Order: sequence, then structure tokens, then C-alpha cells
Amino acid sequence: MPQALSIAHARGWNLATTLMVCITVFHAGNGEYGVMPSAEYDGDPATIIHEFDPFQP
Repeated sequence: MPQALSIAHARGWNLATTLMVCITVFHAGNGEYGVMPSAEYDGDPATIIHEFDPFQP
């Protein structure tokens, strides 16, 4: 797993558990990854790498 992706996963998990909101990790298309609340994500569903749901066991 590339370092940028592992950082995005760590950041996504941290935000989900801290803010208690669903977080989406996605590929930004320029070789980088983004992390944002799932409710605000309106990009291409094919670019989603992972979704963190803090309410799912």
C-alpha cells in the first residue's frame, strides 16, 4: 500500500471516530487521495477507496 494511501486511511479512521460521522477515502485522480465526510462527497462513486462508518461494529 503506498504511503499516501496509508496516511489517507489513518486520517479517515481518525476523523470518523473523532467526529462520529461517516468518512469517505477517495482517489483524487492526480495521484493523491482525499478524505471527507461521506454526506459531502458528490464525486464519481468509482473513485471511492473506502468508507469508514463509526456506528458499524
